[in-house]
Amino acid sequence: MDWRSITYDWNQVRAFLATVEEGNLSAAARALGLTQPTLGRQVAGLEEALGVTLFERVGKGLVLTQAGLELVDHVKDMGEAASRISLIATGQSQSIEGQVRISAGDGYATYVLPDVLARLQQVAPAIEVEIIASNRLSDLRRREADIALRHVRPTEPDLIARLVRKSEAHLYAAPDYLRRFGTPRSLTDLGHHVFIGPDSNSEQMMEYLHRHGLMIERRHFRLFCENTVVTWEMVRRGLGIGVMGADIAERTPGMQRVLPEFTPIPVPLWLTTHREVHTSKRIRLVFDLLAEALG
Repeated sequence: MDWRSITYDWNQVRAFLATVEEGNLSAAARALGLTQPTLGRQVAGLEEALGVTLFERVGKGLVLTQAGLELVDHVKDMGEAASRISLIATGQSQSIEGQVRISAGDGYATYVLPDVLARLQQVAPAIEVEIIASNRLSDLRRREADIALRHVRPTEPDLIARLVRKSEAHLYAAPDYLRRFGTPRSLTDLGHHVFIGPDSNSEQMMEYLHRHGLMIERRHFRLFCENTVVTWEMVRRGLGIGVMGADIAERTPGMQRVLPEFTPIPVPLWLTTHREVHTSKRIRLVFDLLAEALG
C-alpha cells in the first residue's frame, strides 16, 4: 500500500504511535492523557479508514501486523515533524500567561511542588500549571511535558538540564513501628526488621541497596508499591522501614531516621526542558523559579 497517498486524522495517528511505543492501550492512554476507550476508538478508526488490521492481540499485549509495521515507519516521521512544529510554536510564545506542564515523580509532586506553585501563583497568576505526577520519565521531545524534574541527568543533546539540588535518601521509620519492633542499633540488626519497597521484582533495587552497605535480602521486604506516596504512607503508619529522600521525610512530622551512621544514598535533582521550549518566556519563568526554589 502507498501510505503517502492517504489522508490521515492526526489524532488517530498519534493514538497509533503511542500504542506502538507503550505496548498496550492502557499505557498509551495514560501517556496521552486520554481514557482507554477513547484511545481504542481512535486506533479502531484508523484501521477502519485504512481498511487494514494494525494490531493483533497476543495475551495481554498487542503485536503489530505486517500492515502495522509498514505504517509505523511512515508515520513516525509525521510524529517527529509535528513535535518539532509544536516545540517551535511554544518557544516563540512570549506571553506570561498560558499553560505549562511540569512532570515530576509522584512523591515530589505531592510533598515538594505545592510550596513552589504557591510562589508561582504570586509571581505569575495568569500561568496555568498542569502537574504530571508519574515516576516514568516524560518524553520532552514529544511534548509530553514542558519541564521535568528528574533524578537522572538527561543524555539527549537537545535537552537543557540544570542540577538544582543534591539531596540524600535515608532509612526512616515511624515511632509506633520502633516501639513495637525496637530501634536497630547496627546494620546487622536490620535483618530482624520489616521493609517496604517500590517493586516486588526489583533485583536492581536490591543491588543498589547492597552497594550502599544495606545487606538485606528480598525476604525482608513484605510490602510493595511503585507509587512513592503510598509507600511513604505505609512507612508513616508504622508498617515497616523505608528508604526516602530527606526532602520528603523532613516534611513529615514525627518520622525518625534509622541508623544515622548509615551511608546516605545520593539523590540528585535535575531540572530539564527542551532547548526550543526554553525560549518561551512563560516556560523560562517557571523553569527559573523552580531552579531558585528547589536550589
